[in-house]
Amino acid sequence: MKLVSIDSIPGKQIEALGIAKGTVVQSKNIGRDFMAGMKTLVGGEIVGYTEMLNEARQIATKRMVDEATAMGADAIVGVRYGSSAVMQGAAEVVAYGTAVKIIG
Repeated sequence: MKLVSIDSIPGKQIEALGIAKGTVVQSKNIGRDFMAGMKTLVGGEIVGYTEMLNEARQIATKRMVDEATAMGADAIVGVRYGSSAVMQGAAEVVAYGTAVKIIG
């Protein structure tokens, strides 16, 4: 499955099939919270949260691809990611784009 952030595939004609999306709500754990609290004292990257959000993006991307595959898509164009806090200690990550069939 080809994923691109632009709205077309250079040199190809495409047929839009619909919006494909994937979401995941990922929560922090006690160990990450403790280490994050310690890190805020000295500054710098909070690696545990970076890893958590990277994992969440991977899961959301896989779910988006699975949805596009079920539509018969060859590619997803206009891929975007979003995130938001849904409650204390949990973040939602969404991946979305237009599922397309390459026709030429």
